[in-house]
Amino acid sequence: MGACASNAARDPERAFDWYRRAAEQGAPNAQFNLGVIYANGQGVEKDEARAYAATGFARDVLSVADNLSRAVQAIPESLRADESMKGLVIGLEATQRELEKVFASHGITRIASMGLPLDPNQHQAMLEVPSNDHEPGTVVQEMQAGWMIKDRLLRAAMVAVAKKPD
Repeated sequence: MGACASNAARDPERAFDWYRRAAEQGAPNAQFNLGVIYANGQGVEKDEARAYAATGFARDVLSVADNLSRAVQAIPESLRADESMKGLVIGLEATQRELEKVFASHGITRIASMGLPLDPNQHQAMLEVPSNDHEPGTVVQEMQAGWMIKDRLLRAAMVAVAKKPD
């Protein structure tokens, strides 16, 4: 029995936490090892392992979702109306909807930002924008969407917040 396996036998909760963090960071075999801990009856909560085991993978896929979203937003109205391009536009939008549906089925949800007060637990303020229309500290622009996986932060939203004009 290897060192990790013997440590898991002595302190399964500590081993679970170690493998969970490793899985969140995308370490190879960490998800498998979480499963082994449960197969041996040493786990803390099976649902917890299942809920967070794919965190590293989910974080990587967010860049794909970002690029797809930018592509859909960049399509000009003239191209959307063009009959020869309608299939491409419909396909991109359908792919985006399907990706969002898959995210939702795995407990991955987008963080609300626009018009809300800055929440340092979910938002990363990138810049301040002078504004008479919004209260200081209100999110006025989202540069990159933020995401949660269940009740944990997957990626903070990068935002601009209002400040009083000089």
